Parts: sequence; C-alpha cells; structure tokens
Amino acid sequence: MTSRTGAAVKFLAVCAAPALGVALTVAAVWADLTGSEQQALEQILPQRIGLIVIVALAVCAVSAWLVHALYGRRMAAVARLAEEGRIVLGANTERRLAADGPGEIAELARVANELADQRDALRHDVEEKIREAKASVEQERNRLAALMSELQQSVVVCNLDGRILLYNTRARLQFQVLSDAPAASGGAGAIGLGRSIFTIFERNMIAHALESIQQRMKRGVAQPGTNFLTTTRAGQLLRVRMAPVMSIAQSEGTNGGEDSAATGETERGIGGYVLMLDNVTVDFERESQRDQMLQSLTEGSRASLANIRAAIETLLHYPDMEAEERDGFVGIIGEEVRNMSQRLDQTMSEHADSIKTRWPLEEMLGVDLIAAAQKRIESRVGIKTGNEELDGNLWIKVDSFSLLQGLAYLASRLHQDLDVRNVRFRLKQAGRLAHLDMVWAGTQFAMETLYEWELEPMIVGGEVSVLTLRDVIERHGGEIWYQRETARQMAFFRLLLPAALPQETLAANVVAHGESRPDYYDFDLFRQLEQSHALDDRLLTELTYTVFDTETTGLDPAGGDEIIQIGAARIVNGRLLRSEVFDQLVDPRRPLSPQAIAVHGLNEDVLAGKPTIDQVLPPFHAFCEDTVLVGHNAAFDMRFFQMKEAATGVRFTQPVLDTLLLSPVIQPNQELHTLEGIAERLGVAIIGRHSALGDTMVTGEVFLKMIPLLAEMGIRTLGEARQAAERTYYARVKY
Repeated sequence: MTSRTGAAVKFLAVCAAPALGVALTVAAVWADLTGSEQQALEQILPQRIGLIVIVALAVCAVSAWLVHALYGRRMAAVARLAEEGRIVLGANTERRLAADGPGEIAELARVANELADQRDALRHDVEEKIREAKASVEQERNRLAALMSELQQSVVVCNLDGRILLYNTRARLQFQVLSDAPAASGGAGAIGLGRSIFTIFERNMIAHALESIQQRMKRGVAQPGTNFLTTTRAGQLLRVRMAPVMSIAQSEGTNGGEDSAATGETERGIGGYVLMLDNVTVDFERESQRDQMLQSLTEGSRASLANIRAAIETLLHYPDMEAEERDGFVGIIGEEVRNMSQRLDQTMSEHADSIKTRWPLEEMLGVDLIAAAQKRIESRVGIKTGNEELDGNLWIKVDSFSLLQGLAYLASRLHQDLDVRNVRFRLKQAGRLAHLDMVWAGTQFAMETLYEWELEPMIVGGEVSVLTLRDVIERHGGEIWYQRETARQMAFFRLLLPAALPQETLAANVVAHGESRPDYYDFDLFRQLEQSHALDDRLLTELTYTVFDTETTGLDPAGGDEIIQIGAARIVNGRLLRSEVFDQLVDPRRPLSPQAIAVHGLNEDVLAGKPTIDQVLPPFHAFCEDTVLVGHNAAFDMRFFQMKEAATGVRFTQPVLDTLLLSPVIQPNQELHTLEGIAERLGVAIIGRHSALGDTMVTGEVFLKMIPLLAEMGIRTLGEARQAAERTYYARVKY
C-alpha cells in the first residue's frame, strides 16, 4: 500500500466516524422505545424514509467537510513533513525540518530536529573513531597512490574480469597518445576505472598470459610473471610485463572446512594482475634503421670493393703496363674510394641518431643538474661556481652520474692546468638540444688541448673513472667544443645534450579536470565479478553509470535543432569520478536560437570549427560502453541521439535512469522537480549550471543521494527503479 493510498483510507475512516455515531445513537434510542412506540415509528418510517436519507447524507457531507477543513491540511503537512524527514535521515543530514505548521506539527518538527542534532553528534563521534582506526590503512593507501602516480613506467591493475581498478598518470598519458580514437574524444582517455582492459588488448592474449602464470605457480616459481609483445590498434608496439595479484582464500577441508579452519590452512589464488607497459616502437624503429644502415653499407660497398680489388690485382699482375693504362686503374680505385666515402658520409648523416651509443638516460630538470655539479665542483675541486643565464623550465635527458663526473673533471683540469679559480654555468634550449656552457674568465688555450683532455682518464680529487670525457659525450649522443668570447675576455666549453619534454606538460595533459593528484584507483573493484543475471536484477549500488547532459540549439529535435555540447562523467563503486570525463563542443552547422544562447551562453563563433556530431557520437558511445546512462530529463537528450542513429550508425541501447522521474518517486508531495529544486533539497551545491559538464556533475551528485532514499522505499535494483520511474507523471512526456 502506497503512502497516498494509506492517507486516503485514513481520511475515509475519519469521515465515516460521525455517520457511525449517528447510527449508534439511533440504535440506542430505538432500543429504549416501548413496543407501541416502535410500531408507531414503523408506520411512519416508510413515509419519511426519503427525508431520513437526505438528512443522513447531509450529516455525512457536513461531517466530511468539517473533517477536511480541520484535518486535511494537517494530513498534507504531516505527509510533507515525513518526506522531509526521510531526506534529513539520509540524503541531506545538514537539512532541518521547517517548524512553521500547526502547533502539534511544529512541535513534532522541533523534536525531530533535536533528535537529528543528537544523531549528528553521535555520528560525528563514531566517524571520528572510524577515522582514527583507518588512519594507518589510509596512509598506506595514499602512499601507494602517490607511488603509482610518480612512477615513470605505465602501470595498470585489473581484476580477473579485466576491469581496471588502478592506473597511474603515465598509463593514462600513454594511452591518450597511442589511442586511435578521433580527435573529438572530449578529453576522455582509452582507460578508466571500471572499464575493460579488453578494449585495448585482445582477450585471448591476456587469457594466454594468465594461463602461463598459473602454470609457473604450479611449478613453484617464486615470481610467476610473464612478458609479451603486442601492438595497439594505433599500430604502436608495446612490451608488457604481467604479474599476478595474489589472493588468499580459506581452503575447504574434508569435514566441511572445519579442519582447515582449525589448522588455519589457506590457499593462494590469482585475484587480478598488474600490467607494466613500455612503448618500444621507437626502439624497434631504431633497430630497423640500424639494419637498413648495415645493409646499405654492405650492399653498397660490395661492388666498390670488388672494383678496387680487381684494379689492384691487375696492377700487381701487370707491373710493366703502360703509364696511361696504369693511371686508368688508379683512377678507378680513387673513384670507388670516393663513392664509398660519400656513401659512408650519407649513411652517417641519415642515421646519426641510430648509430649513437645507446645508454639509459633519465629526464631531469637542467637547473637541478647544474646545482648538483656546482656542489660537486666546490667540494671536490675547491673552486667557486656561479650562474649566468639559466632556463629554469628546461628538462634534459642525461646519465647524471657520468655527466657530473665529466663536468667536475673539466673544472679540475681548468684549475690545475690553467689556474682557473671560478667557473660559471649557462643553460638554454636550442631546438631539440640543450646548450650547457661552463664559462671562465682570463686564460685561453688551443683546441688541441681539449682533444687531449677528452681521451685521458678522468681523475678528480684522487677518484679515477673508467670513462673518458669522450665516453661521456658519446653516451649522451652529444658534442663538446671550446669557444672564446673576445669582447668579454671570457671562454667556455659548450656541451650539446638531448632536451626532454617537461614533466609539468605530461601532468597537465592528464589533470585537466581533476585536482592536484587525480584519483585513479579503486581497490573495491577487486571484489566485483561479472554477474550472470540480467542488469535489471542488479543492485543499484553494484552498477557502473555514465551521467551525461547536452546543450542544444533549441528545444525541437524533430524540427532540426542540434546538439552543441556533450558532457559526461562516470560513477564507479558509488564515486563520481571527476577526473574521467567527456567534455566536447560540437559544431551544429546551423544558427542557434536567441533563447538557447541566453541559457547556455554558447554562440556560433565559439562552436565554429569544432567537430561535428557524427565525429563526436562514436567516441562518446565508447565512453558510455557497459554502463547505465543517467540524466535529468534524459528523454530530451536521448531523442537527439535517436535522431542521429541513421546518419552516424551509433545507437545507445543501454538502460537509462532519469533523476526527473525518480524525484517524484522519492518525494511525491513536492511540487518542484527541477534539477535546482532537487539539488537544494538534497544538499547538493550547484556549480557550472547550464553547461553540459556542470549539469552532469550536479546530476551525478543528486543521483548518488537518491540511491539510499530509494532503498528505504524498497527500490534496490535497476529494474525496480525503472518500473517506479515509469509510473510517474513525467514519464508520459514525449519529445
């Protein structure tokens, strides 16, 4: 029985009470009459039955009017008070009941508010104790999150179903770069919490790798990981290291598990896996270039060497040949030598990057390297250091240990051989290279001296390095030279080093909508497994959602109005992921109505040149894959999508929940079910209203507040929520 039906029954019962009282009074009077009086009345009653019925109906009508006048408003006030009370209990604990009704109802509201205050105080105490108990766990969790965020290697952690439960910044950036999705992706990456790793890797390949790990575990291998190579859909080559995430489960004994429980025996199984990814495309291409270089040198030089050999053998066999003929053979030798030299120079020019010595270089801020070099020079060499002009934002790729040895060695030779007592540093970018200068005043020397220094062992403060300065320079694929500044009476060594992409740029590409460190982990997903039952039977708390909203040129999709913006965010494990969003403007290729511009503030100039809807819908559909759609007045947005099915081939078939329809289910006695009204009642702050992404965030927060309120009404599954929403008045609105 619904609350409204129950109220109607109570109302009829109260209305029937006066009529029942009159009937009882008449019965009592009849019983008190004598037999003759009853006979007299029996003769009169048939003649007066119409009047009696009219009087009785009049009495009932007056009674009903009096009851409605006296109690109807109070009953409505009590119903609204009950709805507000449910919100105070669950969705908006900071809200309080309005004590402005009739006296008894106002007093009841005040008592309820006092109880809510006491509840909040008790809840605060409990939450404080829980926070203290979880402090160490949260600390370890945050350490892991920070570690994963700062790792230089791409890391993705999945459960056994391939659902992503953790990834770091490098992984997100890597898959943004490697993704073959169109440009109109709205900032959405190829990976996200709760999404399937099988959109990136083939399912069979992951299954095969897991089987390999399980076989190694059976053999007792201590670290049963496995490696494999794969290509992305964008054609990039990845080296993948897979390691299992072990879970410990209680083993079942022969006596229903009692024996194992008593002895504490457990068995280990795979609860998920970690994928560590390296993009080896560039390395593979370099290897291919080396192969081409060697083949070019081999094949190209073979003919020349054959000609040279034939010419030399002819000269040796015929020492008495004519001078003119001898000169011809010598000319052949010279020509072939020149061809080989030109071919070698051309190969060196075209494959310079490929033939440099490979060595793992680290990315670091240039000023940090100089600061370390100054400290080493002052402590080991004993001369002063300073700076002239430093690019504080320049990142370089270096083997910092060997390069610091080389810089200290140069300073040591300047001090010992030329009595230099002060060196200064300059650092600036030159295209893909960095210029690192060591500058000193006064004494100058010949270039040949630098050549000698390059080849001698590096000795600084009695410490001898196995490397020479030339080894260090070649390790970086760079160069070093000596140059004078005559006007300033200065000289400097210039080192050419490879520049790197700034780390801040990498982070900015990822943290576009998040906070200081994006939240890319959800350990509770370890407990989520694929369910065999249909989505309608799934609990609302178990599902993954995509909350979305659109802005349009107008309100008539059938009349030609178009979408101009789509915003969306995902809800995973009851959390609205503000760092995993889809936010894309769309060029509608038609004018906007003045009324629409007044609402969302977008105009033709802002939208010109943006992707069209046929470019935007496919990546948005991929972003929503395997989720339940949630929107406010979602029928309006879905109608726009349906109008584009034929043109784009994109069809949204997943279930849809609408907060506009769910609101009257939760609060049937409220009149205002706009997004602002619902958000105000549920205590959700409104930020960025009438932008697609802003409305998406408000809708997501509202929906999360609704889930426990629906559960209190017995609506716990997706199917129950959809059925309840379909019975509301707003479900009959069509677009």
